[in-house]
Amino acid sequence: MDSAMPRKRDEESGKYTDSYGDDDFLAALRDEDGVAGTSDLAAAVGCSSRHALNRLRELEDAGKVTSKDVGRSLVWMLDDE
Repeated sequence: MDSAMPRKRDEESGKYTDSYGDDDFLAALRDEDGVAGTSDLAAAVGCSSRHALNRLRELEDAGKVTSKDVGRSLVWMLDDE
């Protein structure tokens, strides 16, 4: 995606809601043959690297992806589905 998706606000709380679902990150990871860095996935989804890192950590906590430090980078892999 060339531009980030517009952020949506919850009408009651006024807080921003997630514009990127788990499936967006999982599909981007599948498109990279199941292994990619945080910044690559952020670019593919169209969000900031910080947002991607936070969402990927949530997916890791849920057992959907795993991560590994490679040099100064964090590489994400699909967990066995």
